[in-house]
Amino acid sequence: MIEISARVCYNGGMGLFGESMPPEKARALGAVALAFVGDAAESLFVREGLVRAADRRPGELQKLACTEVSAKGQAKRLAAAEKLFTEEEREIFLRGRNAKKATKSKHATVAEYNLSTGFEAVLGYLYLTGQYARIAELLTAEEI
Repeated sequence: MIEISARVCYNGGMGLFGESMPPEKARALGAVALAFVGDAAESLFVREGLVRAADRRPGELQKLACTEVSAKGQAKRLAAAEKLFTEEEREIFLRGRNAKKATKSKHATVAEYNLSTGFEAVLGYLYLTGQYARIAELLTAEEI
């Protein structure tokens, strides 16, 4: 068994921060692992956008970020983004939505939590494969 630590991310063989992963390797990851990365990718996207938009206090930024990066916020954004999914993204979304999760959301319904996990899985896959423009496209999609 390999001992995992934060330092593993920077040693040889694991890849460097921001280094793209081959699509077949990313597709082989579990849906919940993809969602784990997708949650972080979305959080960074939202936080960077907030900081670029206005000079605010950290507490204000945190409050604004939390409303966006939540199961409820993600489920809302999914309504617009889902229409733009490729076949591959739809498959990853369904894997994430249907995956068994070890935790439950405190502030969202089971349906919202499942939808948000599916969306996070898509974002995680796109992040790991270096498709940053596609992440931006999905996160800024507007419902028609």
